[in-house]
Amino acid sequence: MCDPREPVSVASALVMLDRALDVLAHADAAGLPASTQAEALRALERAEARHTAARARMLTAFSAQAGYEDDGQGSARVWLRWQTRVTKGAAAGAVAWMRRLAAHPVIGKALAAGEVSASWAREICAWSDRLPGHVREDADAILVAAARGGAEEPDLRRLAEEMYERSRRDSADDEGGDRFDDRALGLASTLGGAGRVNGDLPPGCCAALSAVLEALARKAGPEDTRTAAQRRHDALEEACRRLIAAGMVPGRAGQARQIMVPINLAQLRATQGASGTERAWAAQTAGRAGGLTGAEAAAAACDATLVPVVTGYVDPAALDGLVEAFLTGDDLPVGHQPSAGHEPASAEGARPGRPGRAAACGCVCGGCTCPARTPLPARTRTRLRGALLGLAADALSGARPGARREVLESYVKRLEDLEQIAKSFKGVEKCFAVQAGREMRIIVEPGQVSDDDATMLARDVAKKIETDMTYPGQIRVTVIRETRATELAR
Repeated sequence: MCDPREPVSVASALVMLDRALDVLAHADAAGLPASTQAEALRALERAEARHTAARARMLTAFSAQAGYEDDGQGSARVWLRWQTRVTKGAAAGAVAWMRRLAAHPVIGKALAAGEVSASWAREICAWSDRLPGHVREDADAILVAAARGGAEEPDLRRLAEEMYERSRRDSADDEGGDRFDDRALGLASTLGGAGRVNGDLPPGCCAALSAVLEALARKAGPEDTRTAAQRRHDALEEACRRLIAAGMVPGRAGQARQIMVPINLAQLRATQGASGTERAWAAQTAGRAGGLTGAEAAAAACDATLVPVVTGYVDPAALDGLVEAFLTGDDLPVGHQPSAGHEPASAEGARPGRPGRAAACGCVCGGCTCPARTPLPARTRTRLRGALLGLAADALSGARPGARREVLESYVKRLEDLEQIAKSFKGVEKCFAVQAGREMRIIVEPGQVSDDDATMLARDVAKKIETDMTYPGQIRVTVIRETRATELAR
C-alpha cells in the first residue's frame, strides 16, 4: 500500500520540498531545544548533499536534450544565470558539479544517499582526479567507504595522499617518470579591478614560491602590524615588481622574441651564396638512401598536392587613411595619400558632384566654421585601427566565391518561407521568425480568431511547415491572441 505522504511525481515532490523548507525557514529556532537544533542542522546538511546530486542529475538530462535552446540560450550555464537568477560563479559551479559527478558516479551515489557532504565530496573528487583514470573509481569507493565508517577529513586526506604517492611510484616504475599534469593557476577579476588567485602548485613551484615569500614576507620591525597573509600578499607584489623592473619579463609567452621574414623561392635563390648552397643540398639529397631523382622525382612531383597560401602586409598609410575616412564620414578617394595632420582636403580629391572632401568635422559645404575635432586618445585610435583592420580582413575573406553567399541566401529564404506560410492563414495580423528560425511567433486578430481557433491555428501552421519545408531540428509555433478592454474614468 502506498504511503500518502510519499510524492507520486516530480511535481508533487517539488511542492512538498517547498512546503518543508518554508516550515523550517519560519520555525522558531530559538525556542527549540539544542538536541532538536542539532538534528535539524545534520538533516539540512544531508539535504544539501542530496540537493547537489539531484541538481546535477537534472542538469545533465536538461543539457543532453539542449532544453536551454527553447528559451533562446546557447548553453546551460547561461540559461541558469537567466532563469534561476544566480551569479556567473554560481552557474559555473552548478555546471562543474554536473561534470564532476558524471566523472565520479560513486560520489554521485554517495551524495544522493546523504552519506557524504557536498564539501567533502568536492574534496574527494579533487583528490581522485590526481590519480590515473583506471583507478579513480576504486579510489572513490575506498574514500566513500572510509567516510561512511566514520573517518574524519584529515584521515581521508592522508589516505588520498597515500594513494597518490603509491600511484606515482607505480607510474615512475612503468614509464620512467611522473605523468601527472595537475599543475594549475587561476586568476579571477572581482570588483574594482581586484583579483582572486587559486591553483595547484607542484613541489618545485611551491618550493620556489615559498623561498620568495620567506625572503620578502618578514616583518619590517615592531611597528609592522600586518598579518601573515597580508605580508605574503605584499611579498608577492614586491617580487613581481622587481622582476618587471629588472627587465627579466619576456615579451612573448615566456620565450625570446622571434622574427619571421617571409621570402619566396625565387628571392631565396637570388640571394648571395644561394646557388652554391642549393647545389650542395641537391648533391647531398641525391646521394641519400631513399632519395628520388630523374623520372621518379618527376612522377612524385605530378602527384604532389599544392596548397595556395595568401599572404600580405599592413600598409600603415592606407590604414591611417581608412581611419580618417571613418572619422570624417567621407569615402577615401582612389590614390589618396593621407597626411600626418588633419588639414582640410583640397578640391583635387573631390568626387564628381561634391565641392571637396569632408573637413575634419564632416562638413562638405566649403568654408566650414565648425570647431576642430578633438583628437582621439592614442589608445582609442589604436583600438579603432585594429577594429577597422579586422573589418577589412573580414570583407576580403567574405568576398571569396562561395564564402558566405549560399549560406546567407538559404537562411534568409527559410525565414521568408516561414513567414509566408503563417501569413497564408486567415486572421493572422503579424508573424515573426525568431531564434534563427527555430520558433515562429504569430499574432492574430482577437476578433477573428478565438482561443480554440488559436490552438487549431498553431497545429495547422506546424503541419504546413512540416509538409512544405525542409529544415534541421524542430520549429516551435506560438500563436499569441490578446484582448484589451479600455475605459476612461472622468
